Amino acid sequence: MSIPQRILASSTASLVAEAELLTIGSFGSVVTYSRKIFIPLTRLCRDVCHYCTFATTSREAAAAYLSRDEVLALARAGVASGCREALFTLGDRPEARHAAARMALDRLGHGSTLSYLREMASAVLEETGLLPHLNAGLMDDTDYQALRPVAASMGLMLETVSDRLSAKGGPHFGSPDKVPARRLAAIEAAGRARVPFTTGLLIGIGESRTERLEALVALRDLHRAHGHIQEVIIQNFRAKPGTRMAHHPEPPLDEHLWTIAAARLILGPDMVIQAPPNLHRPEDLAALLRAGVNDWGGISPVTPDHVNPEAPWPHLDALAEATAATGRILRERLAIGPSFACAAERWMVPSLAKVVRRSVDARGLPVTDGWHAGGGASVPDISVGGRSVVSTALEQIVAKAVAGERLDEGQIVRMFAADGGDVGRIADAADALRHEQVGEPVSYVVNRNINYTNICLYKCGFCAFSKGSAKAGRGAAYRLDLDEIGRRAAEAVARGATELCLQGGIHPAYDGNTYLDVLRTVRDAAPNVHIHAFSPLEVSHGAATLGLRLEDYLARLARAGLSTLPGTAAEILDDGIRALICPDKIDTIGWLEVMRTAHRIGLRSTATIMFGHVEQYEHWARHLLRIRDLQEETGGFTEFVPLPFVHMEAPIWRKGQARSGPSFREVLLMHAVARLVLHPSMPNIQASWAKLGSDGVVAALRAGANDLGGTLMDESITRAAGGRNGQLCDPRRMAELAALAGRTARQRTTVYGPVAAPRLPSIVGEHV
Repeated sequence: MSIPQRILASSTASLVAEAELLTIGSFGSVVTYSRKIFIPLTRLCRDVCHYCTFATTSREAAAAYLSRDEVLALARAGVASGCREALFTLGDRPEARHAAARMALDRLGHGSTLSYLREMASAVLEETGLLPHLNAGLMDDTDYQALRPVAASMGLMLETVSDRLSAKGGPHFGSPDKVPARRLAAIEAAGRARVPFTTGLLIGIGESRTERLEALVALRDLHRAHGHIQEVIIQNFRAKPGTRMAHHPEPPLDEHLWTIAAARLILGPDMVIQAPPNLHRPEDLAALLRAGVNDWGGISPVTPDHVNPEAPWPHLDALAEATAATGRILRERLAIGPSFACAAERWMVPSLAKVVRRSVDARGLPVTDGWHAGGGASVPDISVGGRSVVSTALEQIVAKAVAGERLDEGQIVRMFAADGGDVGRIADAADALRHEQVGEPVSYVVNRNINYTNICLYKCGFCAFSKGSAKAGRGAAYRLDLDEIGRRAAEAVARGATELCLQGGIHPAYDGNTYLDVLRTVRDAAPNVHIHAFSPLEVSHGAATLGLRLEDYLARLARAGLSTLPGTAAEILDDGIRALICPDKIDTIGWLEVMRTAHRIGLRSTATIMFGHVEQYEHWARHLLRIRDLQEETGGFTEFVPLPFVHMEAPIWRKGQARSGPSFREVLLMHAVARLVLHPSMPNIQASWAKLGSDGVVAALRAGANDLGGTLMDESITRAAGGRNGQLCDPRRMAELAALAGRTARQRTTVYGPVAAPRLPSIVGEHV
């Protein structure tokens, strides 16, 4: 039995139950909406649909088109109310029917409505930053290509595939643009043009259930061919006074639920399915969500629903409450759907993709909390809410992690996708596990960074620290000589440092002997200091330039004074991502092999992740699992350090090719999930004060972190990227931060041993 046949033979209750499971399995607890302003560019139309109150006549219209000033006034009102989308609604090619439209276009200097639409969408985009979504009626390949540069997305309701509804007496009689074949052709043309597209069904206008299923199958097939349908609206007919269908019966709620569930089953678990929340009673919204809805569409805090003016939008607070009552969480989206926003380079012109990419988190949803890594802003409260429809499933995953079992990639991704109160539940579980593993002290090491050169052969897109040569135009390039390195080492020890952290760019003049010389210089200047030095990239470079095996070169480094390795240059341990952010750098296998070899000869190391740029949650999961697997093999990692991407000066961000760092929700989850995934073999999770700032590290300490890293003395890499959290966090400040988290601070050695006689060192600099 085919899916449509099975749906026809099933009860609404059984279809809804199946659809609900599919929806939750794909979208979890999140239900989206778009905060937008409606711009009814023209209400003239060449069609005469028998249920429509949007279209009017030239006699009744005050003007054929909104003027530029009127359009921009609406858009600016939207910006003032926090909107991100400008929805242009208009009739279908009114110039083909109305002389008033032709004359108005002539005065405006345009030959068509679509030409004027392009100018207005461009003006809104350029002058207000709102992302246009265009509902412009039937269009062909040429039309889409002309409008694509000024629109984040476009839309056209299919409504029905029933030709009989266009016959005399039907609701579409006299409406040439409602012929199903023409609408399907227009939707397919949007796919060829790579336009993120919204479409859907209008139910209750005289079609049969079988015809609805045929329409859904047609949309499914178009999406399979082009992948461009970002959401499908299942809209229920509402009878409107003054129309020919004013007395036509409206479909009952059960009919709407049946069709929503059918859409979910036919279109699949990943399709965004929308139902307008203003066309039902508030108490019916829960049923719509259970039937398969995961999006409420556009909600305007400024303008009415021009298509359904008799049905005002619900207040956003009321909509959030109604959504929460079903165990769901209301979250804002852009005009382009989340999955499309995550692949903006495929679906948009570069200028629009840049705007979208900079706006969203790894889910493709806009970051609305105003917090950025390195930015110094106060952290938002992101774990508000009760239990959700996925709380129990998440708790089962957490319990498995706490028991020390290895999670799979999908389970880790589900934790990273947690929202609302589930974030707090994961953070609390991680914090409880932290208490069990390492107790209450917050550890830190007194150290100094010595970055001996910022001149680098490599061109990592995220790095604002490195310079290509001594003549680099972006900031001053430098190379410290050995005497200066030795002087800084001795000075650091005199100020109380127990560790020196040495890293730098891959200078074109450096070879393996350079790193050996650096070690000997530091060891001579500070015989007893712990030397924490050289990323796997530097180690690999040094070995290659001397023609040595990794094991032999690492042994030489150890004999020259190397104590441990920093786990930097890991970024994301996934070669697909590395090809985008650091294509010429050491690959995943190479990084892991340096660490494996170092651990084998007795050199321990840290492990890091640099997240929030171009990757998604599955890449975070793979990274954590690779770290866990190597740790179980060698036991050589001392700690795991999440490093949120600081975007402000990063080349890849300035080119519009990366997100603006992770959201704070993602940052908090990274620390908590890392604690859970890496248990029991990795007891130490570090929070970076340079990236998170004071409030951020306190929050991380309450979400599974137990370490604040080093005092640093001369933090320069985050500052080069635009970080504003200072270059020093001295022991007094470490103690203050721990106290804010309700804990006490403890100075440690690099490998987490006790310090024999900890003292407050004499450190000067710009504090966090």
